[in-house]
Amino acid sequence: MRRKLKIGRLKPVVWNCLLMTLGSFVCAVAINGILIPKHFLSGGFTGLCLIVYYGYDAIDVGWLYLLLNVPLFVIGWVRISRKFFLYSLFGMGVFSVALLLTKVNIEVHDQMLAAILAGIISGIGSGVILRSYGSAGGLDIIAIFLNQKYSIRLGRTILAFNVVILLACAILFGVDLALYTLVYIFVATYLIDLVLVGINQRKTVFVISDNARSIADEILKEMHRGVTFFKGEGAYTRAQRDVLYTAVTMKELTRLKDLIFSIDRDAFVVVNDTKEVIGRGHETRKIY
Repeated sequence: MRRKLKIGRLKPVVWNCLLMTLGSFVCAVAINGILIPKHFLSGGFTGLCLIVYYGYDAIDVGWLYLLLNVPLFVIGWVRISRKFFLYSLFGMGVFSVALLLTKVNIEVHDQMLAAILAGIISGIGSGVILRSYGSAGGLDIIAIFLNQKYSIRLGRTILAFNVVILLACAILFGVDLALYTLVYIFVATYLIDLVLVGINQRKTVFVISDNARSIADEILKEMHRGVTFFKGEGAYTRAQRDVLYTAVTMKELTRLKDLIFSIDRDAFVVVNDTKEVIGRGHETRKIY
């Protein structure tokens, strides 16, 4: 029994370490394979490391990243959690090693295409890291802290913070390089949100129908999704009606619409994009 409990506790640790390792090496490919050869900058602390590296070329980016992250881990220890701190300590170490070991050069001659490709690779890698319970250090720690305390989306925090890097890039290396870096950061930000949210994105649906109760019964029976009723009143007709509200996955949306219109062809349906749904039958709250 104790052995099973130990294995059960070990599995998530191994999985999170695997995610951080995989994501770190993917990000390192983008940095060493495209950013450095093209003399682009990155966002966050990696961008700061690249500014110092381009200016002095004395210390490897991996060692610079390790040194600059030390103060941030105080935030991870004090403000987030001990578990997050230990995972992130591992992630920072792996990311630094990945930067030191991953020596590749991806041949992309067009500067714009290079920025886009680097953003795709880096965004996927960062998203994979952030799907774990740790981070690779740097701006990830600040982003997760703000997300946990104020529900600010991770990608938005990273994009806002990177404005400073872009200004420094424009001043030190020219506007053209800053614009290419902006393209890289924008693409990476979009991919981060896509990896974290887009794959499991939910849709919330409002349904106004004279057969709202019948539709709700079918949703509960056939789709096993929760349904909530609101009391509504038509502004023109003054008629009282039940407004049905539910949340489904992208895959379930077509099935839901077929179900609704099979019962009431005249139903009024509003579908909203929803970045996150937490609760029974959907996501559980991620606690770092």
